[in-house]
Formats: sequence, structure tokens, C-alpha cells
Amino acid sequence: MTRYRHSRRTGSRRAVRGLLPWFAGLVLGLAGLSSASAVCLQEAPLRGVNLSGAEFNSKNIPGELFTDYTYPSPSDFQYFAEKGANLVRLPVRWERVQRELGGELHESELNQIRKAVVNARSHGQCLLIDLHNYSGYEGDIIGEGRVTTAHLIDFWSRLASELDDADHVALGLMNEPYRMDIADWADVAQETVTALRERQIPHLIAVSGGRWSGVHEWFKIKTGSSNAVEFADFHDPLDRSVLEVHQYLNEGYSGTRADCLPPEHFDSMFSNISQWADDNDQRLFLGEFGSPPRQECLASLERVLEKTNDPLTWRGWAYWAAGAWWGDYFLTVHPRNGVDRPQMSVLEDYFQNWSCADVTNGRCPEPPENLAAD
Repeated sequence: MTRYRHSRRTGSRRAVRGLLPWFAGLVLGLAGLSSASAVCLQEAPLRGVNLSGAEFNSKNIPGELFTDYTYPSPSDFQYFAEKGANLVRLPVRWERVQRELGGELHESELNQIRKAVVNARSHGQCLLIDLHNYSGYEGDIIGEGRVTTAHLIDFWSRLASELDDADHVALGLMNEPYRMDIADWADVAQETVTALRERQIPHLIAVSGGRWSGVHEWFKIKTGSSNAVEFADFHDPLDRSVLEVHQYLNEGYSGTRADCLPPEHFDSMFSNISQWADDNDQRLFLGEFGSPPRQECLASLERVLEKTNDPLTWRGWAYWAAGAWWGDYFLTVHPRNGVDRPQMSVLEDYFQNWSCADVTNGRCPEPPENLAAD
């Protein structure tokens, strides 16, 4: 495929830095709007959690609803809304929602997603539908056989048409497309976003970086290129897309181990990608990150939140993970018997304190005091 390139947009976000006081007032005004406001499309940061369950048991497809996989309940949305979260990232499986490539969407699955939209809307939240498929469909990779970019475009066109509330629904193009070369995925992502805009689909779109989308390897050459190179010129004709990255705290960054690296380990990592985004007029979204409940790990969790606190660079974030089926999973932030998990002591303040009301030196203010050190 031919790589799509575009000329630099004239209204660079770097020039917007001088408008931060005005932006702060706008954000504060938006914060006072009712739940009927344009949550997904407003300029206020989107900060929330991944409510997992619908993507569970991917080896049993389609599986049986509420036996092999589940969807969040109304009380799940309510709990996180009361904590201040205005975003829910909802992972789903392509094969369950669309059981034949290019075919109609499955009605019972679609009804579950519609219920999630209703719950998000009623609590003033943006629902980000995350296609949790790692660049494939039933094991076949996009562009390597029967699955094509046209199929991905078809899926999102159908789902966006069914969920036409762009104020409360956002589209997560593909989770962690690690089975494709970075350059190939960048081409697919660009072609898909361009096609969706040509079809007059107005939703906010989260576009994952290639491979595991890790902040830690954004600049590293993998599969012949890097995310920094391939996404520097990414372009949304509607200027309503964000680049999604992930970052876990353990050594090796897999999110599968309960250890964690110290807070300072993440400083240059996040500073570098933030500078890259500013230099290339891109905006970032941290779609997955999580922390074990130990005190030293909470300090690293807070450092990541500090480093993503500038809403002109970071559109928002979604903590991994929540959902009633996680049980004692070491990263879960789902309450147990009505009791908050330790990670919530850090997250809650960032859910609620994002306004940039006291802009100084052309940047957003420092975040709340270090809760993890208390």
C-alpha cells in the first residue's frame, strides 16, 4: 500500500499554547454542562477506566453471553461516574459483534452495546468502543488473506451508523495490532480513518500505534520502522482522532507481572513522546495502563498520571482495568464488596482535578500533591 502523506496543518497546536487561559475557561464551562453535553467531543480531558468482560474467553468464539463473557452493569457505570470518571473504554470482540465478515451486526450483541451507550449517556460519560482484536479476525491478519482493510471499514461504518450518538460514543479502531508490521498498520489506520470521514462519520476515533502501542518503544525500530516515523504525518480530515498508546509499569512492560519500576523511570519516556506529539501536531490518548496495589507501585502510577496531565497533548486516559469478573486480578480497580481498591486513592483525584484553571508559564499546573507518598 502507498503511504498517505499530508502537508502540515496550518493551525499548529503549539500556537494554541498562548490561548491556554481562554482554554481553561472553556474547560471549566464545559465541566458544568449536563450529562446531555457532548462528552466525547468536548475539549475537557477524557479520563476513565476499561470496563472489561465483553472480550473475555476469546478462544471460545462466539461463546455464550454471561457464561463466557459479559458486559458491564448499570452500577459499574454509576460507581466510576461517582468517582469522577467521564470515560469508559469498552473492549469488544469483532467476531462476536459481526459474525460474518462484511455481514450484518449481530442483534443481541448490538443490543448489549446499545445498553452500554445508554448507561454511559445517563452518567455523562463517553463510551469508547475498543475493537480488542490485535489486528485480526478469527486468527486471520488484516491484509494477509481473507481479511482486508475494506472489512475493517465496513465494520466501523456499520457500528457507527447504529451508534450515531457521536457526543457519547467514540471508536477505538483496533487494540494492539502487534501481528502486523508497523508501517502496514499505519497504512490501514490512515485508510480506515479517511474512509470513515468520507462516509460522514463524525465520531472521535482512537488510533492505536503499531505493535503493542507502547510508550516505551515508540521511537524504536521494530518490523523495519517505528511508530514515531509512521504516525508523524497521520491525518484525520476532521481533526478528530487521537493516537492511542499503552504503558504498563513492570519490568518488560507486559502488564502481566506484579512488580513495578520506580517513578523516575517513566519521566523521559513520557516527556519524549509528549514532545514528539507537540512537534508533529498529534494528540495522544493513554488507552491502557495499570498498577499493582502496593504503595511503591502507586507512586509510579501517580507519576504516569502527572506526565499525562497536559490536555493539549494528552486527550485523556483509561485505566486497565475494571469489570466485575476480574476478581483478585492484581491490576483491577473494580470495587470489592463496595470497598475501593487501593489504586483508586490515586486515580480519583485525577478524575476530578483536571481543569487547568491556574495556568502558569504557558503550561497546565502541577498535579495534586503526591498521594502515594502519604
